[in-house]
Amino acid sequence: MSTKSVNVAVIGAGVVGTAFLDQIIAMKSSINYNLIVVSETEHCLISKDYSPLALNAQWRKTLDASSAKALSMEEMLEYLKKSPIPAILVDNTSSAYISGYYTKFVEAGISIATPNKKAFSSDMTTWNTLFSNKPSNGLVYHEATVGAGLPIIGTLRDFLQTGDEVEKIEGIFSGTLSYIFNEFSTTKPNDIKFSDVVKVAKELGYTEPDPRDDLNGLDVARKVTIVARISGLNVESPTSFRVQSLIPKPLESIESSEQFLEKLPQYDNELTKLKEEAAAENKVLRFIGKVDVPTQTVSVGIEKYDYSHPFAALKGSDNVISIKTKRYTNPVVVQGAGAGAAVTAAGVLADTIKIAQRIAI
Repeated sequence: MSTKSVNVAVIGAGVVGTAFLDQIIAMKSSINYNLIVVSETEHCLISKDYSPLALNAQWRKTLDASSAKALSMEEMLEYLKKSPIPAILVDNTSSAYISGYYTKFVEAGISIATPNKKAFSSDMTTWNTLFSNKPSNGLVYHEATVGAGLPIIGTLRDFLQTGDEVEKIEGIFSGTLSYIFNEFSTTKPNDIKFSDVVKVAKELGYTEPDPRDDLNGLDVARKVTIVARISGLNVESPTSFRVQSLIPKPLESIESSEQFLEKLPQYDNELTKLKEEAAAENKVLRFIGKVDVPTQTVSVGIEKYDYSHPFAALKGSDNVISIKTKRYTNPVVVQGAGAGAAVTAAGVLADTIKIAQRIAI
């Protein structure tokens, strides 16, 4: 019996991309995953005749030694169109520019696996094109856009494809904000300041280089947009519903993240008061994304939860998502690491495998 094969083009060799390449090169499989492109901003490896690149655990040295420039997205599209066997584009970036080409790749029959949220939380036209289910289109898998390696999207789609209906989704979708609120608002009294927790989170590498990219709530809003759309709501964009920002208004336009962190303690009082009010009710604060299908409402912001609630007991930077459906009246709860290079890369690799199992020849 002959072994099946797919050609794989990988864009992005940063934190997640590096972990992905380490994993796919080390993987043993009955399907051949022929790496034909490995590309980042400054360097690129490309197989002009579509034969597999000779890569091993030292692939980084090979990539860094390459003088070839990265293909433009138009060039990548034309290159993969000519692939003699089915091709998968793996985009391990967060680039809006790259994700803006997804529809062209899919309509050309090229499949996509990615953790990049931008295309799936953009306009509804893009969403509908990517998931039009035309037989000639490439497949699109994006599990890692919502919970890294956690089975959120696959679980939701399985429910819906078997005739179930989503009623409510709520959860902690951000590892960064999970850590911050788990430390800030606890079941035992504390005098920890919000600004101090943010600084520690940045030092530990939990936040983006500029913490405002986490605190503005838009990352959670993008994830909530994705699960809401899968659940059947026509959410226009991550800014089309209520999203609570944790950035004080006067600090939104400050130039540097250093200045932001320096001035943030001046605005601790409001969140401290909210925390104390919650504690007086035997509750904690958590930063939550919510989708309510019957009322067609979506929201992102701070919510209070009783000490006995599972969200109150969360530790570290875990994500936790609760999914209530017509069948699952007691919600299905998925909890675990929702961020991190290894788990995110594993989510992307699992999607790559699922695609290959369907298209490899």
